[in-house]
Amino acid sequence: MKRRDFLKLSLGSAAVVAWSAPLRAEDKPKEIRIGTQKGGFFPAVKAHRTIEDTFKPAGIDIVWVDFQFGPPLLEAINVGSVDFGYVGDAPPIFAQAASARIRYAAAVRQNGSSQAIVVPKDSPIKTLADLKGKRVAFGKGSSAHNLLVAALEKAGLSWSDITPAPLAPADATAAFVKGSVDAWSIWDPYLALAELKENARVIAWDKDVHKPNSFYIVGSDFVEKYPAVVARLNAAFAAEGVWANSHHDEVAKAQAEATGVDPEAVKRFVDRSVYSVVPIDDEIIKSQQAVADRFARVGLIPKPVNVADIVWKWTPST
Repeated sequence: MKRRDFLKLSLGSAAVVAWSAPLRAEDKPKEIRIGTQKGGFFPAVKAHRTIEDTFKPAGIDIVWVDFQFGPPLLEAINVGSVDFGYVGDAPPIFAQAASARIRYAAAVRQNGSSQAIVVPKDSPIKTLADLKGKRVAFGKGSSAHNLLVAALEKAGLSWSDITPAPLAPADATAAFVKGSVDAWSIWDPYLALAELKENARVIAWDKDVHKPNSFYIVGSDFVEKYPAVVARLNAAFAAEGVWANSHHDEVAKAQAEATGVDPEAVKRFVDRSVYSVVPIDDEIIKSQQAVADRFARVGLIPKPVNVADIVWKWTPST
């Protein structure tokens, strides 16, 4: 079966009609700027030009913009230099608390196996409780930040019990290798690389401490002006997710070729990833609200936020 036929089959016939329906000039932008990160299945999506082919008949160009992690991607959406992007669970909380003009567009329910807290192989740290008094690296405002906060709570520790080391992934990698941090809360592919290259030892996975989700985020102004375009984007990525879940080898190959990341590390994290794109329901909102409440409780955001206030309702055609 050809890839295009597979994607149409995964969407369903009614969805294909909605997906391919013409857009009026006033209902479409000249281009869609999509923010991505190093992980995920985006190299495979880019390689097959599925998103480009979806919007080409409407005369809409696709521009891909890569980011090291979520917070700068959301800042780009907030200021209008990116329209749509993919991030973990924590960045939207920090962005909402800062009154960023963003909306949740869709979600990916993660299985909790692609992010973890790791320590050097010979570290005396065996459990989360052993993090007390230790220097721990994480990406500020990232999903790894949320993992660390949730893990400390589960261990009965407070944020003040550790020495936080907020570092971007590249800097955290160097710090971990040099031994200037005791532990590191991090996501794939950096996690897989640390496991393979440094023999890093996992002391807690995401799934051990909370229910993680990832999100497709859209600019408020963009979705208000082009709701049909956003629905079409969601449908296209949902179809890609269906394909990717059953084609891990192809996803891994595209990822390794596009990024230069070690193929063995790529294969490891692709095999433990999920890509299913779903509408944001009450359960996902409840889980995300728990993240927001956790950050408010420990004073990491300036004010409490209500996640439901910035959820854009997507109802896929069936």
